[in-house]
Amino acid sequence: MTNLKSTLAGTALLAALAGPALAQDCPIKVGVLHSLSGTMAISETTLKDTMEMLVAAQNEKGGVLGCELEAVVVDPASDWPLFAEKARELLTVHEVDVIFGNWTSVSRKSVLPVIEELNGLLFYPVQYEGEESSKNVFYTGAAPNQQAIPATDYFLEELGVEKFALLGTDYVYPRTTNNILESYLKSKGIAQEDIFVNYTPFGHSDWSKIVADVVALGADGKKVGVISTINGDANVGFYKELAAAGISADDIPVVAFSVGEEELSGLDTTNLVGHLAAWNYFMSADTPANAEFIAAWQDFIGSTDRVTNDPMEAHYIGFNMWVNAVTAAGTTDVDAVRSAMWGQEFPNLTGGTAVMGVNHHLSKPVLIGEIQADGQFDIVSETEPVAGDAWTDFLPESAVLESDWKDLECGMYNTETKTCVQIKSNY
Repeated sequence: MTNLKSTLAGTALLAALAGPALAQDCPIKVGVLHSLSGTMAISETTLKDTMEMLVAAQNEKGGVLGCELEAVVVDPASDWPLFAEKARELLTVHEVDVIFGNWTSVSRKSVLPVIEELNGLLFYPVQYEGEESSKNVFYTGAAPNQQAIPATDYFLEELGVEKFALLGTDYVYPRTTNNILESYLKSKGIAQEDIFVNYTPFGHSDWSKIVADVVALGADGKKVGVISTINGDANVGFYKELAAAGISADDIPVVAFSVGEEELSGLDTTNLVGHLAAWNYFMSADTPANAEFIAAWQDFIGSTDRVTNDPMEAHYIGFNMWVNAVTAAGTTDVDAVRSAMWGQEFPNLTGGTAVMGVNHHLSKPVLIGEIQADGQFDIVSETEPVAGDAWTDFLPESAVLESDWKDLECGMYNTETKTCVQIKSNY
């Protein structure tokens, strides 16, 4: 753990500079809210392990504010209402100081009222649909302008895609993201009839008709591309059906927003070479910081075969920002930590620096990678860090909204009426 510990070394200096700490109960409890069973365990179990690694590394450095950290792990079992129950359990029974967790947006939406009611603090590490900014959540994954929009631009500008199949799992993230992408594609001159949208349940396994429909979309000879917001183990069946149908990336390229190294590790990638994913991190990024992180992870988990992925980096950045904010505030008090989070900076594993905005979203580079035969990604496109937008410019009702928890003290400020409106959920 020596290398990972070295990346955290600055926290001890921050503690010395922070002045006398407020009275702090020990141990400091870190809630871990990730599915360890059910359809999302394929993605979330690794994030639980990541949090345990980060907590252990921080404890080897002496903890925070003179206290040891304790990871409190619960299993919401890919059951969306159970996420809310487990979040309440973490805050009221275990009395955790912070929660790191969730993957799907439907699970986050389930947890949100509990977090806000009890004034908890949630770090959410996965790409999502935007259209949200809670004072109790820090969003360390990508917003649509940091993943979906750049990936669509890559299809349009680099691959010459003329028709789009938007395939997603049937819940809030794919539906909202695809609403944004439909609007964006139309602004780019793509006709409605050249956009095919389809949603399937979690765990869906029979992809034959849907793949046939995608193939039929290109019957007129126009280039077809698939934008995939398919989540969880349904991806296994989708990619197998593509291979069975003899569809290569040259024929119909797929860019996925929820398929990374962890998901590919369980697939035969022979027939997936050339298909794409858009993230803010890939394991193949060639930087010293990433090499240290990979070594620390594989040492902790006890296997050189275990991969890293984007949400792991998001937890790594979010956790270290939280440690530094707690150290600066001299307390784990949620309101004090929230204020100390604004403007926090921490190095990305791919190079450059992540910065936490007052809208509770990170600035992050956008990377697009091609799947290789070994399950890794060849990075074919990378941007400078992009500030995450809580509210998209491509939905009229959202284009007028702004989030600023520091100066405006509002996550949903209407720039036309100059008023802060109540956050409302459509789900």
